[in-house]
Amino acid sequence: MSSNEENEYFSDGITEEIINALAKLKELKVSSRTSAFYFKGKNIPIKKIGNELGVSTLLEGSVRLSGPSMRITAQLIDAKEDFHFWSETWDRPLDNIFEVQDEISLLIADKLREHFGHFEIQEQLVDKKTDNLDAYNLYLKGRHLFNKWNPEDVKEAMSFYRQALELDPQHAQAMVGLADAHSFLATISDIPFEEGWGKCAELTHQALEINDELAAAYYQLANLAFFTACDYRSSFEKAKHALQLNNNHIESQQFMAFLYILAGKKELAKEHLKIALDIDPFSQETLFFSAYVEYMLENYSESLQQLDACLEVNPMNIPVHAVKSICLLKMERYEEAAHYYDELPPEIVVPGEETGVKALAYALMGDAKKAKEYKDKLEDQAKAPNGFTADSYLFLLAGATFQRDFAFEWVENAMNNRSPLLLLRFSDPLVNKIKEDLRYLSYQEKLFPKDLFQTDPKQSSKKALLDAGSATKIKEELLKLLEDKEAYLDPELSLRSLAEQLNIHPNQLSWLLNEELGKNFNQFINHYRIEAFKRIAAQPENSHLTILAIAYDCGFNSKTVFNTYFKKECGMTPKEYLNNLDS
Repeated sequence: MSSNEENEYFSDGITEEIINALAKLKELKVSSRTSAFYFKGKNIPIKKIGNELGVSTLLEGSVRLSGPSMRITAQLIDAKEDFHFWSETWDRPLDNIFEVQDEISLLIADKLREHFGHFEIQEQLVDKKTDNLDAYNLYLKGRHLFNKWNPEDVKEAMSFYRQALELDPQHAQAMVGLADAHSFLATISDIPFEEGWGKCAELTHQALEINDELAAAYYQLANLAFFTACDYRSSFEKAKHALQLNNNHIESQQFMAFLYILAGKKELAKEHLKIALDIDPFSQETLFFSAYVEYMLENYSESLQQLDACLEVNPMNIPVHAVKSICLLKMERYEEAAHYYDELPPEIVVPGEETGVKALAYALMGDAKKAKEYKDKLEDQAKAPNGFTADSYLFLLAGATFQRDFAFEWVENAMNNRSPLLLLRFSDPLVNKIKEDLRYLSYQEKLFPKDLFQTDPKQSSKKALLDAGSATKIKEELLKLLEDKEAYLDPELSLRSLAEQLNIHPNQLSWLLNEELGKNFNQFINHYRIEAFKRIAAQPENSHLTILAIAYDCGFNSKTVFNTYFKKECGMTPKEYLNNLDS
């Protein structure tokens, strides 16, 4: 809401920090940045946004900058009922940005818990990133540009990350951002493979030396293990660790779906894909992984439909074109696949992809002359320094044309040389013809170790935060505090302040309310307030008071919240209830 539109990056940065902070709470499903920002600046009804994101609550707010000060507003909205059940405003100096982000995130987490039910909240949700506010601003500018996902903006983002690191060499998030940018450019062949991934590895390890709890850094390590070391075990373990740090880390959920589908673990892949789609339904990256999983499940028509939807949004999406071209091959649309790359802009055509698809298409349609022409070209390209893509197509070609001995010779060499694309290509449906061969099954066990997929037989159960004796004693104190001292009459009463009065941790009180009394905080407190309203409203001497005046006297501080909870508990509006009393 600042007059300078360039400050949008600052608002976006605060929003992203709060998303990341709330995402640390494993019991919450928090929509990712991409999907949340889809609705930014759009006048769409609350209920529709809730339905499209699959969430029950919306967090809405604004940021206004004025010199060295900022004003932040936030409000929580029940998406189904479309009512605001909490709001707050903060006026703070810019220097306190990290403390304010943590304060906001903790308070929002508290209010969500009061509204929905028990989950544990850490004492701190936002870590201080740097003592240098200018470095933080440069980092936010870099994030803002990087999230546009094209080479030009990513290169500009790298400039901002580098400037941030010049001001604060210990800024771990800027290091991870710069690492991510290098891997992105290497993946799309904008810079040499070894250069990009090498720099990514260097920066990621430096960041983890500073802060070893960065989910994004472990996600980078998972990619490094997969694409540079051909180490499925390490990649799997690093991605799993990233999710232990932050179960809502969308890239790691996508990547786990990818890793599971390559290993043939279809149901586990679907589970992680569902989580990714729940968190980030509007992300083109998530939709691409969904299309890829459908391809690996051999649902080619569904995969093609999703790939085309991705291309409608971004026609320059290199990975989508790569999967679409081989999807056409599996659908036996050989002529279309053979000419697929002819009309694409040359800057997004990877030579090995184009030659490999043409070689496969002509071989599968029975054109021996053209198949040999493109196979020879593919072999030449595979000998080049960055020829790993072309080389991997030689394996796909051998598998698709049932040249088993060559295919397994390629696999053996790829394992010895740690080929970047061995893990990606090995399970591809194009090589289905050789998958019954005992050699294939042997290599499969080596590449995708079975012990990684063993589940813990122990059933996980919720930890009791109070023993039976303590729970009984505190429950008695709680009921006395509500019934005798009428603590609910305080409109500012919160779960945290009530816990202080009982001398217990808020997590323990939340657990007690849910596990022992079967209610969340708001249900519990508002029940007492509604009962108090009924008593006061029934007394003839109070007939001159308005409904709202009585509600406020009973501890409610919002007309909407009062009406909503009254109708939920009594099955009628307050006015209908009073009319029934009169009759």
